[in-house]
Amino acid sequence: MWLQPVFAGRLQDRPVPANQKVLSLNYTHPQTSDTAPACSEKTITIGLSTNVAILFHVSSMGKPVILILCTGNSCRSHLAEGVLRSAVDESVEIASAGSSPAGYVHPVAVEVMAEIGIDITGHTSKHLNEFLEKDVRTVITVCDNADQVCPMFPGQIEKNHWPFDDPAKIEGSEEEIRTGFRRVRDEIRGKFEAYAQELKV
Repeated sequence: MWLQPVFAGRLQDRPVPANQKVLSLNYTHPQTSDTAPACSEKTITIGLSTNVAILFHVSSMGKPVILILCTGNSCRSHLAEGVLRSAVDESVEIASAGSSPAGYVHPVAVEVMAEIGIDITGHTSKHLNEFLEKDVRTVITVCDNADQVCPMFPGQIEKNHWPFDDPAKIEGSEEEIRTGFRRVRDEIRGKFEAYAQELKV
């Protein structure tokens, strides 16, 4: 016997008939309109024959996220975030976070990025848990500690580990510290600008 689905419309607040069992399913689809809200939700009931009702919880997500992780989210991940955001189009969201965030962005990181015309003064230090419910497609770890503790994000399809020296650990005069930050910045810039070109292919 065929089971014929019958769409009953938006029924989140509409009672399900007593003779139907209810299965609740989640379904996510990408955002299709630039003018639509960042996330919208609706529930649809589908009646299969006379004894099963399936509730689909449909949510509309925003742009896919490329998330860059390090331990403190104060230096390397912000350098990488700034470089990558400036090199890609607006079809993806670029973000960074840390496994144990320092709570600030290193001022020398802000300085050396300004030297190459990239403003990261609006960046903040965040915990990676803030992204566990976002549409993270790609994770890039830029330090070994973050790589070891990095979780699998829902929807994640790619992970890259590209470690760099931590410029916050550089000791010496102010100019020696800036020189160290510039070296790491340029290494990150080379890697992430090349990655941005791969994304465009």
